Amino acid sequence: MDTLAIFGGGKIGEALLSGWLRGQYTPDDVVVCEKHAERAQYLSSTYGVKTVEVTDAVTAARCLLIAVKPQDLDTLLEQMRPVVTPEHLVVSVAAGVPTSSIERGLQDGVPVVRCMPNTPALVDQAMTAVAAGRHASGEHLDVAERLLAAVGRVVRVPEHQLDAVTALSGSGPAYFFYLVEAMIDAGILLGLPRALAAELIVQTAIGSAVMLRDSGEHPVQLREAVTSPGGTTIMAIRELEVHGVRAALIAAIEAAARRSAELGAG
Repeated sequence: MDTLAIFGGGKIGEALLSGWLRGQYTPDDVVVCEKHAERAQYLSSTYGVKTVEVTDAVTAARCLLIAVKPQDLDTLLEQMRPVVTPEHLVVSVAAGVPTSSIERGLQDGVPVVRCMPNTPALVDQAMTAVAAGRHASGEHLDVAERLLAAVGRVVRVPEHQLDAVTALSGSGPAYFFYLVEAMIDAGILLGLPRALAAELIVQTAIGSAVMLRDSGEHPVQLREAVTSPGGTTIMAIRELEVHGVRAALIAAIEAAARRSAELGAG
C-alpha cells in the first residue's frame, strides 16, 4: 500500500486519520505533517504515526491529504511546490478552497481532488462529497473515493456545488448537536434528570436517522405518522412554525454556504 501523507492534524485531520487506522492503514503507512509541536506529539503518541516536515512528507508519499485551515494553505503550498509533481495526487479537505487555488500554488499538471467530509468520520459514518480539479482524472477520483469511503459514504459532485455541500453536510453535525442540546435542556425544564433526558433524545435521534435512511419515505411522511390530529406533536410543530424555526435553519445554512465561498475567495 502506498504511504499516505496528512498535512494538518486538527479536528478533521485527526478524524480522518483515526478512521483510516481503524480500517485500511497501519501507523507505518501514514505520515503526518503538523506545524504545532504539541499537537504533533499528541498525534504521534496517540496513533503511533510518524510526524515529519513538509518536504519529507511529500517525498514519502504519493497521496497527499491537505487538511490545514484555509488561512494556512498558501504557506503550505509554497513549501510543497518544489517537491510535488504530477505523479502525486493532492486530496484537499480545506473548507471552501477551490481546486484552482491549489493548482496555482503547485507545479503545472498536479492532479487535485477537493473533498468535503464531516466529523462523523470519527465513527466511520462520514458523509463526503468529492470533486475533480482540472488535471484530475476518473482514476484520481476513484482513489479519493476509496480513501474517503473508509470512513463513511461518498458522493461525486461538480465543484460548483461544494459550497452548498459544506454548508449542508460539512457543518451539518453541528446543527444536529445544537438541536439535541436544546431538546435536552427542554427535558430538564420539564423535570427530567439530565442523563435521562440525554439518553431519551440521543436514542430518538439515532432511531429517527435510521428510519430516514432505511424507510425510503419522505421526511414529511415520517413526521405526519407521528402527528395525530389535536395531539401533542402538532402543538409542538405549531410552536416551531410560530417561532420561525424552519426559516431560521434555511437562513443559517445559506449563511454557511456564503462563508464557505468567502473562505475560498480569500
